[in-house]
Amino acid sequence: MKITLLGTGDAPGTPVIGCTCPTCMDAHSGGRSMRTRFSILIESEKGKVLVDTGPDLRTQLLGIGIRHIDGVIWTHTHYDHFAGFAEFHRVQYNVDVYGIKDTLDYILEYLHFMHPQRHEVNMYSPFFLIGLEFTLFEVMHPPAKKPVGVMIKEGNKKVVITGDTQRDICSRSLELIRDPDLLIADAIVPPTVEVKKHMNSEEALDLAKSIGAKRVVFTHLSHYFAPHEIASKELPLGFDGMKIDL
Repeated sequence: MKITLLGTGDAPGTPVIGCTCPTCMDAHSGGRSMRTRFSILIESEKGKVLVDTGPDLRTQLLGIGIRHIDGVIWTHTHYDHFAGFAEFHRVQYNVDVYGIKDTLDYILEYLHFMHPQRHEVNMYSPFFLIGLEFTLFEVMHPPAKKPVGVMIKEGNKKVVITGDTQRDICSRSLELIRDPDLLIADAIVPPTVEVKKHMNSEEALDLAKSIGAKRVVFTHLSHYFAPHEIASKELPLGFDGMKIDL
C-alpha cells in the first residue's frame, strides 16, 4: 500500500489570501508551508482510491501524473473535502463514489451533473476496493452531519485516517482503530490557538498515544503553525506530496 498526501491544508489553505504571516510568506516562496486543500491518494497493485477530493484536486493530480482513479471515499460534507470532484468533468465518467447515505445525498445533489456510481456504506461495515479493506468509523466534527474517519487494512498492515474530528471520538471507534501502523490525524492548530471543531496538535498526539499508533503524521494544517521547516522539527507535520509506503 502506498499513501500520498495530496493536500495537507485546512479550508483556506496556506498561504491564506491576504495574509503576510511568516508561514504564509514561506508558502509564497515555495516552501513546504504551501498547503493545498485536503485529499489523500491510496494505491495498491490493483488501483487507486482518493479519500476526499478538495478544491485543489486538479492541480494535485496533474502534479503527480494521475490519469485515472478507481474510486472516491468522502468523509463528510464540508466544501474543502468534496468540491474538487468536479475536476473529473470530461476526464473520467461514472466514477465510483463511496460514503454514508447522508454524505452522498448532500454531495451528489451539488455534483449531480457528474453522474457518479453511488455506493452507500454503513459505518463499521468493511468493504473492499483495489484489494484493500476499508471501514468507515464515527468521529466528531460539529456541525457536520455524521462525519467519518477511514480505516484501511492490507494483510497485517493498518492505516487510520481520522478525517476532520474533535478529540472526543466514541469508544466504539477508538476500539476499532487501536494499534495502527500509521495514524494520519487532523491537527489543525498548535495548542496556543483555540479550536472547537478539530484537534490541536497536542490532542492529536494524545490520540496517537492512547490508541498505540506506531507512527503519526499530522494533516489538515493551518497557517497558525510556524513555517514547516521550523515546526516539523518538533511535530510530525505532513506536507503536500508526502509519500508513505507500508
